[in-house]
Amino acid sequence: MRLLLMGPPGAGKGTQSAALAARYGIPAIATGDIFRSQVAERTPLGVTAQGYMDRGEYVPDEVTNAMVAVRLGAADCASGFLLDGYPRTAEQVVELDAMLAASGASLDAVVVLAVDTEELVERLVRRAGLEGRTDDTEPVIRRRQEVYAEQTAPLVALYAARGLVREVDGTGTVVEIAARIDAALGAQSTIEASVS
Repeated sequence: MRLLLMGPPGAGKGTQSAALAARYGIPAIATGDIFRSQVAERTPLGVTAQGYMDRGEYVPDEVTNAMVAVRLGAADCASGFLLDGYPRTAEQVVELDAMLAASGASLDAVVVLAVDTEELVERLVRRAGLEGRTDDTEPVIRRRQEVYAEQTAPLVALYAARGLVREVDGTGTVVEIAARIDAALGAQSTIEASVS
């Protein structure tokens, strides 16, 4: 199973990706984890990324794409993976398509966690208070939602045009949301089985 997990900040992607990966026996791959791993191992890509991060700049797409390509080439990804946080732009979609095509693979589904914006803001403000994140103010949280809507949400339409999107209600308990994801992916498997 080769999956993408998408949704706005605060939708619960991190929580669901770990559980989903465990249920399907595939690695959960988050770009933040890739950055930290490459930097810690002092790989050439990690050293390059560290330079940008130290200057407070975004790591350019070409470095991010190269890191993802290295990670997807690892042995534990041979039977599938779950990507969380990549791709974030249309250009990264093109790169991911090329990476998968080079290995003769393709995506099975794109799971999108849908949550009302006001609920997301409430969740993140509450989390910021609990975790003492003083920089996570409501205006900053709302801006992150806007950036997601402007830059990443359009990818959902792109993947929907390919018939890959499985939108799941991201409200409720962790267990309820997990059950909805499994149902959405199960429906996909049934459709594929009836076609083949």
